[in-house]
Amino acid sequence: MKARTILSVALAAIVMGTQAKVRLPHLISDNMILQQNTEARLWGWAAKGKTVSVTTSWNNAVTTAKADKNGRFLVKVQTPPASYEPLTLTFDDGDGAVVVSNVLAGEVWVCAGQSNMEMPVKGFWGCPVEDYNQVVIDAAKHPGVRSVKIPSIMRMTPQEDAQCEWRQCSPATVSEFSATGYFFARVMNEALNIPIGLIEANKGGSRVESWLTKENLEKYTNEPTDSAGIVAFKRDWDYHRAMVWGNGTFNPILNYTVKGILFYQGCSNVGDPGNQYSERLKLLVSQWRSQFGLGDIPFYFVEIAPYHYDNVDDINGALLREQQFRAQTIIPNSSLVCTNDLVYPYETTQIHPTQKRQVGERLAYTALNRDYGFEQVLYKSSSFKDMTIQNDTVLIHLQDNYHADAPYEMIRGFEVAGDDRVFHPAKAQHFWRPGGGYWDEAIIISSPEVKKPVAVRYCFRNFQLGNVINAANLPLFPFRTDNW
Repeated sequence: MKARTILSVALAAIVMGTQAKVRLPHLISDNMILQQNTEARLWGWAAKGKTVSVTTSWNNAVTTAKADKNGRFLVKVQTPPASYEPLTLTFDDGDGAVVVSNVLAGEVWVCAGQSNMEMPVKGFWGCPVEDYNQVVIDAAKHPGVRSVKIPSIMRMTPQEDAQCEWRQCSPATVSEFSATGYFFARVMNEALNIPIGLIEANKGGSRVESWLTKENLEKYTNEPTDSAGIVAFKRDWDYHRAMVWGNGTFNPILNYTVKGILFYQGCSNVGDPGNQYSERLKLLVSQWRSQFGLGDIPFYFVEIAPYHYDNVDDINGALLREQQFRAQTIIPNSSLVCTNDLVYPYETTQIHPTQKRQVGERLAYTALNRDYGFEQVLYKSSSFKDMTIQNDTVLIHLQDNYHADAPYEMIRGFEVAGDDRVFHPAKAQHFWRPGGGYWDEAIIISSPEVKKPVAVRYCFRNFQLGNVINAANLPLFPFRTDNW
């Protein structure tokens, strides 16, 4: 009995010692990437009132913080320039040190959204990613790319931690990385020759409302925020629920210091009325920026790809794309990637198109130009500028075409309508005319069925593929000149 008592006391001492030791969130762990050249936040839990010291290997600096009444502590440390030199972080509250090893300094981006962002390099069931085997083989060249996947979980209240771990890119691990995120990181890694970290916080099928806080939902929407209301809402579609994915999957990353956010979402909001989607996306971006507390960090997002939805020729999907285009005009420091050309004709019913490499690359081109000084990397898709009607033809001008509209012949995707509002396939050809010291670049559109045109549309259907590109080989954004 005496021996048993001594053993119990010893075990209790061990447990108490373990509990007193600093506990870190799973995001702060071996193989992590710290945002370079900034004050990075590091946080965790210790016994109430305990002073926690954090030692950084690159400068041997010691930063301290006292755990609050709930045991939480947070420090800010000055991070070094990006490099492949392994770093360490040491946390100590006097009850034993916790060491985080193989840390790199680099650039950290969040990969947010729904299933087309979540889709891994290995694809989903029935949804492959193009050139998979070659991507796996090539992964050996990019050990500086790392990612961490936040589990997709629903919670009624904001969570402070998530069960996750950082992964180093290799042929053995790359298949689990977000495909869009990985292709973004691969280009960034090659262009900058520095480590790139991805925090994957996304959920397939989620709506923009899935990521809004309870406060924003109650102030700006009619979405339910109580457990009974959420369960009743689209009972068979958990991934549509408001608030809960933000609480469970996004909230755990908000203390992390990041460079920017990549976002691929929108399919689950097709059918939203009016300007609802663009306004709520603006609200979400404002919310995230406020929560991160890092200013107007970049927000680069992806247009939903052509997909049949209820009917190939309907326009609900086109209306959502129109809302996404509007969103980039009302959200500061944002940019939209066009994907109208990244679906094969046989993918009308494929919600997860196979061409993910180009999506990630276009996001990277955007970041390289806007944030890293690569001025000669062209990233903008052309878009509609203005229209002139001359008898039975329409002359349209585009902006951001970098003085090149292609192809020269057999242009596809345009439709024209008269007062009857019936759209007919249109013949389109390039028009070049010198004037005022420059060349007037335009596209002439006409249809034998429309003698008096009043409106033009380009790929403004759920699934319609055009072929107009600019000098960056990027596709023309779908558009309409009417409001019907």
